[in-house]
Amino acid sequence: MLSWDDYNEEDTPRAVAASAAVAVSEPEIALEQQLERQIDVPEPAAPTPPTAPAQPAVNTTAAAPEPVVVPEPVVAAEPVAAPAPTTAPAAIPPAAPAATTFQPGAHIEPENHDRVTVDQKAMINCRADLNQLVPFKYDWAWQKYLDGCANHWMPQEVNMTADIALWKSEDGLSEDERTIVKRSLGFFSTADSLVANNLVLAIYRLITNPECRQYLLRQAFEEAIHTHAYQYCIESLGMDEGEIFNMYHEIPCVAKKASWALQYTREISDPTFDTGTIETDQALLRNLIAYYCVLEGVFFYCGFTQILSMGRRNKMTGTSEQFQYILRDESMHVNFGIDVINQIKLENPQLWDEEMQTLARNMILEGTTLEIAYARDTMPRGVLGMNANMMEEYLQFIANRRLAQIGLAEQFPGVKNPFPWMSEIMDLKKEKNFFETRVTEYQTGGALSWD
Repeated sequence: MLSWDDYNEEDTPRAVAASAAVAVSEPEIALEQQLERQIDVPEPAAPTPPTAPAQPAVNTTAAAPEPVVVPEPVVAAEPVAAPAPTTAPAAIPPAAPAATTFQPGAHIEPENHDRVTVDQKAMINCRADLNQLVPFKYDWAWQKYLDGCANHWMPQEVNMTADIALWKSEDGLSEDERTIVKRSLGFFSTADSLVANNLVLAIYRLITNPECRQYLLRQAFEEAIHTHAYQYCIESLGMDEGEIFNMYHEIPCVAKKASWALQYTREISDPTFDTGTIETDQALLRNLIAYYCVLEGVFFYCGFTQILSMGRRNKMTGTSEQFQYILRDESMHVNFGIDVINQIKLENPQLWDEEMQTLARNMILEGTTLEIAYARDTMPRGVLGMNANMMEEYLQFIANRRLAQIGLAEQFPGVKNPFPWMSEIMDLKKEKNFFETRVTEYQTGGALSWD
């Protein structure tokens, strides 16, 4: 292969002119040497410097009085050979180190490596390596992850035979009871998808603690299982899927709850959104309160109570059992979210100012008002041993609990729980006949204790 110097030496003006002279000389071979000696005589159009060797040859021959006949080998050789040296010096620069393409904390060069300590970990705005799960700072988050894995279940494990027979029977359920089942499945079938999307698109990347992220991944999977469970019930009962899955658009009391939650997802789901200022940190805090304290902490309780009340009356027992498993998961979700909220408050007290406290209080009260409206719409008359007024008191009882859990004063003094059996179900410490149904507090084999 020619070097750069060889290329320059080969394509000097003298060599180019000689090539042109050979092309325009007379055919007598004997005169070749004489023509070469005459090349040094200046021509009317002198060749340009060798920066573009192919061009001077064309211009020189074009100015000659005689016809130009350039042999094809000469024309082919010059354009092909010329680009090689011009592109050779433009070597591709070495690739940048892989660490520059990762987010901060994703990779640390060996010479700058420091082991992560507990003190470096934080719930938000942490710059420590997020790939290092241990040492744990929040043991409660890891324990919730383990508990969630131990409580794993799948919808197909629940027998729906009795529900199918009852639903298809003309006199099996009243119209009010059918409305309750449809509305519950209509809201929950999309509500858990809203929660999952909020986790994946917004919350996960903004929570900067690896053990909490571990639980968030488990929670997102559980939300998928819940959506699967609702779809399994809808399909088993032969319902109109289009009607049920579009209730969050078409039924006002359902649509208002979904719309209320979505506004908080839109606020922080923009890929360019990031925490690090008081305003953005408070936006994240608002989202956590909206989803954990209100959507999962208030919006779910009217529907859960209605369906579980059916199960207590030996109606829709398969659907009720699915809801019981879901309630167990959701109770853990709410407790996890409240722990995260309180930890953020503890680590960032400047966020929990008077204005933020007022906003949080109003959010929970707004959610309670929407859920009471949903209860009145689904229960225009007394049904299943309950009515709208009893449900209103129960929801106010739940709202007081949510307010107290994040350090705010209760807003409904004197209210009591009119459904104490709900607390028993949520404790999930009831024994069942293994051959009739699955034990609700079932845990996977690896989590069982044989003591």
